[in-house]
Amino acid sequence: QVQLVESGGGLVQPGGSLRLSCAASGLTFSGYVMKWYRQAPGKERELVATISNTGGSTKYVDSVQGRFTISRDNAKKTVYLQMNSLKPEDTALYFCKAELYQLAYWGQGTQVTVSS
Repeated sequence: QVQLVESGGGLVQPGGSLRLSCAASGLTFSGYVMKWYRQAPGKERELVATISNTGGSTKYVDSVQGRFTISRDNAKKTVYLQMNSLKPEDTALYFCKAELYQLAYWGQGTQVTVSS
């Protein structure tokens, strides 16, 4: 049974930092492209960052470029999202997703709230 479990969310002041983690089990983690998405209330789910299966390639949505960093540790079967210089508009439920061809698995999400 595949499981993706996110952690690390919370309440942070504008300008602060958080590091999200997504721990995977039940799949050959090193074969999967990993992605972080977010969904704010009343908005569609948005792709935030992508990392290739080896970690050699990353992509970001323009709004987080230069502030967020996606990384992975295949030995620990974990993907991370380091979020710096957080803004109120980054407030959302953050999900990780594992993709391999037609296979796709989602975590349950972790809430990030940026507020003073």
